[in-house]
Order: sequence, then C-alpha cells, then structure tokens
Amino acid sequence: MDSSHEHRDKITIENERGEQLQYTIEALFDMEQQSYALLHSEDDLLLMRIEEEDGEQYLVGIDDPEEAQSVMEAYQIAVEAAPADKH
Repeated sequence: MDSSHEHRDKITIENERGEQLQYTIEALFDMEQQSYALLHSEDDLLLMRIEEEDGEQYLVGIDDPEEAQSVMEAYQIAVEAAPADKH
C-alpha cells in the first residue's frame, strides 16, 4: 500500500482576494542560492520562493516568468535524474 501521498504536509495560503486555500507541499528544493516550494491543490500548482527574515520563513510569489520557468525546468531535470521510490 502506497501511503506517501497521504502524509504530505499541508499549508494554507491566502490569495489576493483574501480566500484561504489549502495546498499540499509537493517539494522543497534549492537552486542558485534560493529556496523554493512546489505546492499543489486539486485545481492549482504553485511555485513559490522561500525567504527568511528575522529567523522566520515566508512564501513569496514569483513575479518573473523567466525565473519560474528556469526553476521548474531545473526541478523537472532533477526529478527525472533521481525519481522517487515507487514502492
């Protein structure tokens, strides 16, 4: 029985309209001295930068489409090079 998807961490994000949406943390990874979080919900996939200030971590949206695309491409290459165990 594969239960890996059942135990992933969840996070609540408030969108620009003030709605609180539940996301599952799909992956956390670093690229070019930045940390990123890949989040998904039933309807959406989000890539966010993790920033730290005064010892607290915050998720920040990525406004630069080129940054988002290069991070997603690098993530995809890494996943293909080292796929997760499929027990």
